[in-house]
Amino acid sequence: MTLDELKREAAAEALKFVQSGMRLGLGTGSTAKIFVDLLAERMNAENLHLLCVPTSEATRIQAQSLGIPLTTLDNTPELDLAIDGADEIDPQLNLIKGGGAAHLREKIVEMAAKRFIVIADETKLVAHLGKFPLPLECAPFGLEATRRQLEKAIGAAGCQGELALRQKANGETLFTDGGNVILDAKLGRISNPAKLADALDHVTGLVEHGLFIGMAERAILATSTGIRTVTL
Repeated sequence: MTLDELKREAAAEALKFVQSGMRLGLGTGSTAKIFVDLLAERMNAENLHLLCVPTSEATRIQAQSLGIPLTTLDNTPELDLAIDGADEIDPQLNLIKGGGAAHLREKIVEMAAKRFIVIADETKLVAHLGKFPLPLECAPFGLEATRRQLEKAIGAAGCQGELALRQKANGETLFTDGGNVILDAKLGRISNPAKLADALDHVTGLVEHGLFIGMAERAILATSTGIRTVTL
């Protein structure tokens, strides 16, 4: 099976958790995009009544184009379920997210949900987080000062590595939906994700980091031999 086919298998499995009347958080990224497509198909086929909150402008545009009813967390501050992808997943269901530059809104939405399910292909499951660069969304103001504080916090948590300003393919600085920038921390291995998350939480100028600790209840992984579910 191709990678896209595996992603579709994971998305289809997660769709089984959706019931009519639910308030859903819709993720961002390649696997989440497939899920939104499948959700629209099932919603129309079974006349499901749903109310959804997108985690990015890209997901909002996609969902609107498919006729999925949308709301906001201001109007619907509590959600039943959020389904989203991840860039890395460890055996304790700690995640790195933010490869699609949407982890701030993703974390807000997923913290508002009673349940959070991760969908991915088997390549995203790793023994230790960190090979994928950790996204750090920062306010543009005073970025160099923030960078230095981030380096100190990362070092205090027992990690080290280069912090690179994320750019678009044309070389321009990438700005998130919230107007912030992203520093990608190339750490290699994060021995203690919870300790690093706590250290980063105390850095002024950092809007949000891409470590999702203790949030997911399960990961649905599509493998070449079938669906694998990881729970704690």
